[in-house]
Amino acid sequence: MNALTTWTDKQLALIRRTVAKDTNADEFDQFMHICKHTRLDPLRRQVYCFVFNKHKPEWRQMTVVTAIGGYRSIAERTGNYRPDEEDARIEYSDAAKDPKMNPLGIVKATIVVFKYSHGEWHRVAGSAHWDEYVPLKDGVIDTKKTGWTKMPRIMIAKCAEANALRKAWPDDFAGLEVEEEVDRRATIDLTASELADAGETSERMARIGGPNQIIVDWCDGDALQMEPAGQFGDKVLQFIRAHKSDDADRVRMFASRNAAALKQYWALDKNGALAVKQEIERLEAAS
Repeated sequence: MNALTTWTDKQLALIRRTVAKDTNADEFDQFMHICKHTRLDPLRRQVYCFVFNKHKPEWRQMTVVTAIGGYRSIAERTGNYRPDEEDARIEYSDAAKDPKMNPLGIVKATIVVFKYSHGEWHRVAGSAHWDEYVPLKDGVIDTKKTGWTKMPRIMIAKCAEANALRKAWPDDFAGLEVEEEVDRRATIDLTASELADAGETSERMARIGGPNQIIVDWCDGDALQMEPAGQFGDKVLQFIRAHKSDDADRVRMFASRNAAALKQYWALDKNGALAVKQEIERLEAAS
């Protein structure tokens, strides 16, 4: 299907009841115009739409969502698209691991597509950072977004592929997002301006190492330090073991000055915090 007139009245009614069920008349007309322009078929689930804040007229926002298969179909129709032969490049980090927000420690995914232009193939890469896309609710991955818990690598890779395709063919993909990209927005249900504020906050947090940072006083006379939660426990254990024999008072001072930091670590990593607690208790028992 590549034109609006090819849909019958019954088909249009079906589309509005299913893949565009929350749209009003203007939004539905706009959605069908986009379907016509992109030659995507909503009845094949290539494209559909979400309406955010549908019960708040002043914040209401329609977002057209494209399945990754729809994205690939658009790219294929350009006649100058070639997918990469390699799988997505997934970057991991132990510091990024978090049982509630990032069990695998995924930092980002990168996907490459190829565009034929001026007589040769050009490599176009797109990346997606985990902390910018994962849908969180109350500090954990939203269980309703099952793909992010069951297939996290695939989900972040789809976001990276969408970025690569948009970079290579900006006009063809204007105004389109894949579902995985809007999962976070659907979960937190913010307005466009609030989402922009959240994005700026994420950027600021990234500059200081990310949101799971613990402020610690190493009792060395230097300024307070920010340590990633994923590394905090190991560093504390190294500190205790290095000083418990020749400078036990420094370890006790550390435990006293960092009581709040140790409580914060307990909330983020119960097992790691327990290991630290046991090491401190062994020191006290030996004195």
